[in-house]
Amino acid sequence: MPRKHTDLPQSMALAMSSTKNQPTLAEVRKWPATVSVPQAAAAIGCSKSHLYELIRRGDAPVKTIPLGNRHVVITADLVRLLSGEPNATRGEAAA
Repeated sequence: MPRKHTDLPQSMALAMSSTKNQPTLAEVRKWPATVSVPQAAAAIGCSKSHLYELIRRGDAPVKTIPLGNRHVVITADLVRLLSGEPNATRGEAAA
């Protein structure tokens, strides 16, 4: 079942926007194992600054890997989010 804005944390739902450069789920599935925060933000439909803030607070809806002074987003987790699957790291039980 596709995830609705109301199913996301309030901070993510507020940041959602229709972006003309937003990739499709099929396109995201073809991405490499990790992607940049700006690229992940475009897929989610939020600004990169908002996603960086969520990462900083530990509230990101996707798994990230810190690499020095930057982070990368794990594409498989991004696909899970966009597919509407539960995120195991947030303690959501499978339906």
